[in-house]
Amino acid sequence: MADHTTNYASTFIEVAEDCPTDHAEEPPAGGTPTIAALHYRLIAEHPFELTSDDVVFTTWALRHDTDPADPDARKRFFSKGQACLRSSPLGKRYGWGVLSDAEGRVALVPRESEEYALLAADPALGHTRAMRSKRG
Repeated sequence: MADHTTNYASTFIEVAEDCPTDHAEEPPAGGTPTIAALHYRLIAEHPFELTSDDVVFTTWALRHDTDPADPDARKRFFSKGQACLRSSPLGKRYGWGVLSDAEGRVALVPRESEEYALLAADPALGHTRAMRSKRG
């Protein structure tokens, strides 16, 4: 089984071009946690501690009643390609940029912040955008 990864290194995922908000918002946290709420909680509570793979797998595991610490489940999960954080609602709908450090660990950056503007203009980083919600 080939292992796939969603990790980026030294990359800034900017918000989607069609993101409906001009400032970062915390996703609603009522009832069953949404993908957006889980992504937000995992990254916001552990900045630069978790990789994209950690966030994506843990989110899937929690939503599918699987132990996030199960290495076999993680290996099976990544035996096929998975959507990366470019597809996360955080950058598509809620106004959060995602910064990956050199080791692939991630942190959130609110789009209205000075830090976001500096990162978006930083030539030392790789740059990509969250996926658009609607086709262009």
